[in-house]
Amino acid sequence: MKLVFEKSRPGHASVILPPLDVEKTELPESIGRQSALRLPELSETEVSRHYTELVHEVYGVNCGFYPLGSCTMKYNPRIDEETASLPSFTGAHPLAPAEAVKGCRKVLEEAASLLEEISGMDAMTFQPAAGAHGEFTGVLLIKQYHDARGDEKRRKIIVPDSAHGTNPATAAMCGYEVVNIASAPDGCVDLEALKNALGEDTAGLMLTNPNTVGLFDPNILEITRLVHEAGGLCYYDGANLNAIMGHVRPGDMGFDCVHMNLHKTFATPHGGGGPGAGAVGCKAFLAEYLPKSALMDGGGPIQVRGFAGNFLVVLKALTYILTLGREGIPQASETAVLNANYLMQGVKDVFKPAFDRICMHEFVLDLSDYKKETGVSALDVAKGLIDYGIHPPTMYFPLIVHEALMLEPTETESRETLDQVTEIFRKVREDGVREPEKLHTAPHSTVIGRPDEVAAARNPILKAQL
Repeated sequence: MKLVFEKSRPGHASVILPPLDVEKTELPESIGRQSALRLPELSETEVSRHYTELVHEVYGVNCGFYPLGSCTMKYNPRIDEETASLPSFTGAHPLAPAEAVKGCRKVLEEAASLLEEISGMDAMTFQPAAGAHGEFTGVLLIKQYHDARGDEKRRKIIVPDSAHGTNPATAAMCGYEVVNIASAPDGCVDLEALKNALGEDTAGLMLTNPNTVGLFDPNILEITRLVHEAGGLCYYDGANLNAIMGHVRPGDMGFDCVHMNLHKTFATPHGGGGPGAGAVGCKAFLAEYLPKSALMDGGGPIQVRGFAGNFLVVLKALTYILTLGREGIPQASETAVLNANYLMQGVKDVFKPAFDRICMHEFVLDLSDYKKETGVSALDVAKGLIDYGIHPPTMYFPLIVHEALMLEPTETESRETLDQVTEIFRKVREDGVREPEKLHTAPHSTVIGRPDEVAAARNPILKAQL
């Protein structure tokens, strides 16, 4: 489709301004623009059609099934958006004195209290702008703790090989050496490898539970005990909290600090580069190191973002939590786990699960044998799914599973949808057996087919050439 600037024609307009009823005043030439402001000129009809055309170019959760593993691309209740659109909140100025925004402070206090209860933490900050930013803040808490005690020899952070890629990057950004430990054959942490990695130089462990293959580690209490025994702290990556919220708390597992993706677990928009929130909670002994905004009683030793973070995202999350309540929060995680297991049982005779056992909110398929049999890769299958009207799952992650497809159906999908998805997977498998070239060149139903991904990554075109 054409860009809005390409559709622009001089003289077209969609705004009718009332007659000027005040004295006209010209800006001083010194502060005026030196060149005309470049804006597209279109009629109201053309604007409406342009954005409708854009809608048809994209795929979202209200278009169909969107099973990105570890990303929780679920339908978000409209009431959350409505609450965050109230003028009393959208009109609040970040520099307003505390007594003028008592309602905003109440929102932050109540959200903090509820998230502390859900996570098993004692204190909370909303400054981090997203999940990875929350990771960074959480590991900085660990760093400040050791530095304050003069324990400078602790320079290593342990990260499992199944971790999210942001985990080792975060540890490195905080100045730590990353120690990677292998997973055991069951997909969970290898206790012997962990014991061998621990020592007087261990600052902490970064872990998510359930992990990135969708399994709850049965040794979690032993894992955190071993790290604490070595003098390290335990950081919980909350990317998969939506599988256990209301049932198990990271704080009760032995974790000292945690980040939560409010834009995943607590139903605020995720993806598209929009605002997120990576709320960070910690136990009481780390609370003094948390970043704080002026609105929440002064600043802490570190500041990771201006003001109180993405306030309206926190408001949406609070609305979600209050709407579901004490009964609804655990029901949401129960349904997420139920849906994942139901879908895995449906497709396990189509593609082999990497770990054929009860999973949590997501599971991983291993297409290695299928590729050997047909020459069709996980990438080919993912592209083929698009032609059947559903978004492909996460590809080639985690790295410990070759030819991996990771699916997270989320709690907002119906049984009927999951049955339809199972049939689509069956059809794609049959396509690969009968007509592999069809999948090698998929998708065929989209505006853009299969681009050269290597060339796109090495030579990205970041703006239109008009």
